Amino acid sequence: MTIKASELRRGQALIYDGKLQVVIGTDHVKPGKGPAYVQAKMKSVDTGTIKVNRFNSADKVEAVTIDRRPMQFLYDNSGQGIGPWVFMDNESYDQLEIGNDVVEKDQSQWLKDGLEVLVMMYDGNPLGIEMPASVELEITDTTDQPKAATATNQLKEATVETGARVRVPPFIEVGQVVKINTESGEYLGKA
Repeated sequence: MTIKASELRRGQALIYDGKLQVVIGTDHVKPGKGPAYVQAKMKSVDTGTIKVNRFNSADKVEAVTIDRRPMQFLYDNSGQGIGPWVFMDNESYDQLEIGNDVVEKDQSQWLKDGLEVLVMMYDGNPLGIEMPASVELEITDTTDQPKAATATNQLKEATVETGARVRVPPFIEVGQVVKINTESGEYLGKA
């Protein structure tokens, strides 16, 4: 199935240069002079290399239908936060081990036991995962709020239960559960 380059989105799979590629980011650029174009950051499934490709907005690309399966994250097989990660299919209860060549570091830092994600599969092989928009995580370490801190726009460093570092408002304390945006890592509020 062919689609316009302007319709490319993150997580989409396509055949480009004869190889299966997964789009990991797009940017629609409208320069002052010349026609608009799409800049797509794509990862080769075979080699794992990441390359930025430029398309005219009207260019056609060959999209591939991929299977998105809801799966539950079980545990990190290494126990050190470096993968491989084990997921369980919600329908068949089969367990699938996915390596760190498929799960990106900016995604794996939010993986918590029992978290539901969508695993993208093509011909029985995992291509990547789609995280939920936000996750709720417990604060395990942070500094105390300074007594004179009254400004509302000040943020402090905190560590959540998965080991990721986030910036939170000064009133957040150890043991509280906060909502974090999985795309940007921003604090969204108390859970």
